[in-house]
Amino acid sequence: MTKRILTTHVGSLPRSQDVVDFIFAKENQQTFDQAEYDQTMSKHVGTVVAKQMDAGIDIVSDGETSKISYATYVKDRYTGFSGDSPRNAPNDLKMFPDFLDRLAKSGGTPQYARPMCTSEIKPKDCKDLDNDINNLITAIKNQNARQGFMNAASPGVISLFLQNDFYSSREKYLEVLGEVMQAEYEAIVSAGLHLQLDCPDLALSRHMLFTDISDDEFIQIASQHVDVLNHAIRNIDPSKVRVHICWGNYEGPHVCDIPMKKMFDTLMKVDAHQILFETSNPRHAHEWTVFQERKKDIPDTKILVPGVIDSTTNFVEHPELVAQRIRKFTNIVGMERVIAGSDCGFGTFAGFGAIAPDIAYAKLKSLSEGAALVS
Repeated sequence: MTKRILTTHVGSLPRSQDVVDFIFAKENQQTFDQAEYDQTMSKHVGTVVAKQMDAGIDIVSDGETSKISYATYVKDRYTGFSGDSPRNAPNDLKMFPDFLDRLAKSGGTPQYARPMCTSEIKPKDCKDLDNDINNLITAIKNQNARQGFMNAASPGVISLFLQNDFYSSREKYLEVLGEVMQAEYEAIVSAGLHLQLDCPDLALSRHMLFTDISDDEFIQIASQHVDVLNHAIRNIDPSKVRVHICWGNYEGPHVCDIPMKKMFDTLMKVDAHQILFETSNPRHAHEWTVFQERKKDIPDTKILVPGVIDSTTNFVEHPELVAQRIRKFTNIVGMERVIAGSDCGFGTFAGFGAIAPDIAYAKLKSLSEGAALVS
């Protein structure tokens, strides 16, 4: 029997300015000192792991320190990407043009390279991945952290942001992405880390890319994405895998979000024991009832990791509210099958984010304090 509720989050955390400067120097193909770059990344990972520990987080990440974003980082690790993918604002933002215009004028929309797939995808080398893994493992040992996890882009989310202009079909592109990402997934787990697969393609892409089809047709596409993902992780113990579903980590209307009740069955088919999902922001806070109503359909192996703090607002949730949110899920599946998490990340894109860095860690502290109240 679990004695207390463990804590984690979705992965990305605010990066220091020197880290951001190096990331964009690399992005813009500027000359920089590689040894200084490596030292800066290693030092920052050590810092963010220490800050997570100070905030009471049990299962820690590297904050996605070296990545410019959770999805487009793959363009630097694999050949086959060039040019620029079509940019398309989510439908909910298009419905409110004044708000979309305000976002653009305030710098509220990240503008990073999103090349298309224009030739055969092949791995370059493993240096970036190896460095990320080594930096996190070192920080975990130095801080005596309980467990670490590392994020990796799912084939589906890669296809959402780095679109296909080479392979014969979307399905073929997904299949190839699954094949090339398999080695990254397995390397993370082989190092002793848990693998987190980021899958906004199972929700966000409904109102960002697949906007002209029905919900039923989208669910079929999402199921294909899950099949490809499951094949890519077929050699990995599901207890070492976490999957995160997301409707887009941005403040906005979100009136076009496909409901959790429609995606529940698809989500439960992912070969991952831990399921991370939004349940704090105002558009999805009510959806804890989906899990209550579908309790008998939640496999016994699944561990629910609800977001009990909102990643789009600088409000710091009261620990009592966090505890209330956690109890909604412990009452459904029991304490031993709930880990307290966040709705999404706090540093989705390097150098860009709605949450002030010190507030991000204050929110994580409140998360752990709320979890302690349940325990």
